[in-house]
Amino acid sequence: MSKQIKTNVMRILDKADIVYRHYEYKQIPQMTGSEIAEMLGQNPDRVFKTLVTSGMKSKDYYVFMIPVNRELNLKKAAQAVGEKSVQMIPQKDLLKVSGYVHGGCSPIGMKKQYTTTLHSSAKDFETIIFSAGKLGFQVELSCEDLSSVCPLQLADVAD
Repeated sequence: MSKQIKTNVMRILDKADIVYRHYEYKQIPQMTGSEIAEMLGQNPDRVFKTLVTSGMKSKDYYVFMIPVNRELNLKKAAQAVGEKSVQMIPQKDLLKVSGYVHGGCSPIGMKKQYTTTLHSSAKDFETIIFSAGKLGFQVELSCEDLSSVCPLQLADVAD
């Protein structure tokens, strides 16, 4: 019997005594979030991707979680965090800023705790699914449990 691989996100959730469900799947290069949702047999509206942005003026970093089948609205995102404008950080900077690689970025366990905004549609679901911090791994938990390990706010930030 193979030993279950634990990601840093799973270890943080275990330490906080948070019950979660995990998913493991074969990661195919360039796989989209919608394809991952389909592979897991899940509604793409409740599978979330984690995006990292920076304020154009302040240079502060902000994290946004939106459904995989939607796009981040940069104007709404900036408004949600009190910035005039925000931009996606260059993919080459993601590991340095968050500690995660593209496709394996999670709001839990980043190098530093950044302001995290969860798309308001998350409240329509008992649980949401998002990256467990490693390619090929996802976790499912309630927004309430997520907020206990990752302070967050809800806002409509996607199109």
